[in-house]
Amino acid sequence: MLEIIDCEQGTIEWHRARLGIPTASRFADILAKGDGKMRARYLRDLAGEIYTGEPDTEGFTNAHMERGKLWEADARDHYAFTNDVEPQQVGFIRNGRAGASPDSLIGETGGLEIKTALRHIQIERLQRGGMPPEHKAQVQGCLWITGREWWDFMSYAPGLPPLIVRVERDEVYINQLTKAVEAFNSELDMLVASLRGVIQFRAAAA
Repeated sequence: MLEIIDCEQGTIEWHRARLGIPTASRFADILAKGDGKMRARYLRDLAGEIYTGEPDTEGFTNAHMERGKLWEADARDHYAFTNDVEPQQVGFIRNGRAGASPDSLIGETGGLEIKTALRHIQIERLQRGGMPPEHKAQVQGCLWITGREWWDFMSYAPGLPPLIVRVERDEVYINQLTKAVEAFNSELDMLVASLRGVIQFRAAAA
């Protein structure tokens, strides 16, 4: 069941809306191959949220991140003007036990993902063209969560041409992603149950 939660991204209300469920910005970690350290860390982070009932709001900011927030607003305005649309900003969209925080919804069928970049990165993206593969899980994840037909990926750096790539649904990939998230949630349930069992055992033995 699709639920749109109206809140400002980054606020405590936003953190509570996504408490204990995997979100599109971290789907790449769930799919990651190799030693799986990021996946395991994410699993433990969510288990901690579920067990305590409190969102993990720890994080850090730096000059680049703060600059990116300002650039994102500029990028959205540029997109709106050049495409003659009114992007709809939403806080969080939940679909069952997964969710996403879209940068904007576009009309009734589309969405927008904005990535700001330093100039050298933007120039590299423009040279390569297409959506950078490291963002595929997030964008296809947003398409899955929202049920929308397309998503525009926008890379933006002030003073340089923007890169805008229209991304259609990849049903094969979305099916694989869905199964991976379901498996992740099953592991999450087992971890939380194990944690509660350990605490109960220690309490009884005390």
